Amino acid sequence: MAILFNLYRILLGTAVGFAFKPCILDTFGTIVRVDGKSMQPTLNPDTNNVDFIFLNRWAIRNYDINRGDIITFVSPNAPDRHIIKRVVGLAGDVISTIGYKTEVVKVPNGYCWVEGDHTGFSLDSNSFGPIALSLLIGKATYIVWPPSRWQHLISVLPSHRTPLNLTCTEVA
Repeated sequence: MAILFNLYRILLGTAVGFAFKPCILDTFGTIVRVDGKSMQPTLNPDTNNVDFIFLNRWAIRNYDINRGDIITFVSPNAPDRHIIKRVVGLAGDVISTIGYKTEVVKVPNGYCWVEGDHTGFSLDSNSFGPIALSLLIGKATYIVWPPSRWQHLISVLPSHRTPLNLTCTEVA
């Protein structure tokens, strides 16, 4: 009888674990691997190693993001791909673009403008335009691997990428 009870406890624990694990990962966060050099030097500064980050899903539950945050989102061009970039502009901001179809863009409501830290090596809003907030997956908050790179990721917007101070009438 004791063996059956222990087997029952193990099976019940396994079933509960399988049920709650996706819920916890989808709600609070997960650890993901960052590939590529589009976010250098912030992420993957050494081309021989890759960074693993904690992706905080809870932080974006109300689409509460700020300029300078590093976020992941579903690619607007390839829904099976996830992209990681820095938020440069929020709804209402006027952004000076880098090679986009227009020189300046006013970010519409419900969208943000994202760019990679390694300009010229990044597929970002300068290629596909503003991204819908509904595509957000999470906010990168920590580098957790390799141990030599453990750190909190600070939201910093490079001074040369701040939104422009233009009125709506100045933007075509």
